[in-house]
Amino acid sequence: MEHVETAHAVGTMVMDSTFYLACGIFFIALAIIISEKIHKTIVAIFGASLVLVLKILEQHEAFHLEEFGVDWNVIFLLIGMMTIINLMRPTGLFEYIAIRSAKVGKGDPLRIMVIFAVITAVLSALLDNVTTVLLLAPVTLLIADALEVDPIPYLIVEALASNIGGTATLIGDPPNIMIASKAKLNFMDFIIHLTPAVIIMMVIFILLLKLFFGKRLKTRDELKERIMKMDEREAIKDPVMLTKSLVVLGVVLVGFIFHGMLHYEPATVALFGAGLLLLLSGTHEPHHVLAEIEWPVIFFFIGLFIMVGGMVKVGAISLMSQKMLALTQGNLFATSMVIMWFSAIASAVVDNIPYVATMNPLVIDMARELWPEHSGMELLQHAELMPIWWSLALGACLGGNGSAIGASANVIVVGMSEKAGHKISFLKFMAYGVPVMFITVFIAMIYVWLRYYALA
Repeated sequence: MEHVETAHAVGTMVMDSTFYLACGIFFIALAIIISEKIHKTIVAIFGASLVLVLKILEQHEAFHLEEFGVDWNVIFLLIGMMTIINLMRPTGLFEYIAIRSAKVGKGDPLRIMVIFAVITAVLSALLDNVTTVLLLAPVTLLIADALEVDPIPYLIVEALASNIGGTATLIGDPPNIMIASKAKLNFMDFIIHLTPAVIIMMVIFILLLKLFFGKRLKTRDELKERIMKMDEREAIKDPVMLTKSLVVLGVVLVGFIFHGMLHYEPATVALFGAGLLLLLSGTHEPHHVLAEIEWPVIFFFIGLFIMVGGMVKVGAISLMSQKMLALTQGNLFATSMVIMWFSAIASAVVDNIPYVATMNPLVIDMARELWPEHSGMELLQHAELMPIWWSLALGACLGGNGSAIGASANVIVVGMSEKAGHKISFLKFMAYGVPVMFITVFIAMIYVWLRYYALA
């Protein structure tokens, strides 16, 4: 469907020193993050402090204005979910799931890989992909050691599956959380619009695993027997806390499903679940639980939001959105496709979190250019804008599979593997990740075209 209106002329924009400062801080920070010379959280916090010190953003704008500031809904949703998972981790649930899965696969290396891929995808959709790989990677190393097979293919497959599965829901992948918060989308919106595509992708992904590894993953019968003799029940360390955790997690998931109808933000649901489980856990000192929250990730988000807010305030995002519309000449299908593929390729090079933080305001500004008569929810969820939001989510989440730094889950898997003495090189990850990225994004492209344009 075409839209005949084009963006306003960009020549009227004043590009003063503040404009160049904001852009310079953001893009230099991005380059340093990509180089991995300095930890990305340090870069983000310092970049954000420069934005405030140089008064590109005032402090009240950074902390209190939705248009320019920190997206606290994203921050507290992450803190809430991390707290719940930290309380669940010592129960042994995830070790139980992994050992049980290996036994269901009867010790066959390829079957175990397929089962682990499916479980990783499902857990990534229900919890989040970063948490899922953190919990499953250590057990995967244990199973691979018992079978005397190379754990690297298993770990890479889990990272790839976590990014595919995480695409399916609002909480599955940080880019989705960010998109949902900006576009005011609810949990069921993601289930209805993205989960069908993810199911198709997972079926194709499993077939690819057989193609990639069908003849390579072999082990001896006596080693298969070793797996079958493992007792998964021994993994459960605290059955009472496990029961409480599963009940609270169930309440939280129901809350996510109905949060739109109940008029609660996802962060409220997650914080309620975290508070309830802390109360039920009977812990007298929550310090150790809260200390295990991924605070570097939280502060990375905060710094990022402030730097991007500076870009929004000086008009850099507006300029980019106008250039995007000029490129596609107002054709919304072309815009969807450009955003999807550009998102996928960019997310393979840059962590998809900073990429989406930049793209969110760009999409909103583009919508203002196209439909100036609309505002609020009417604008954010305009019928013709929705496929663009879904294209951004699909491109950013799936593009994360393109390299070892494309998504947070990949970085964690590579780090844990190296710590265990199994180095995953950048090129080795790409050898599996790039084909999977291109195939899944191609499926996403066909899906978006059929669902929102060809059959609309």
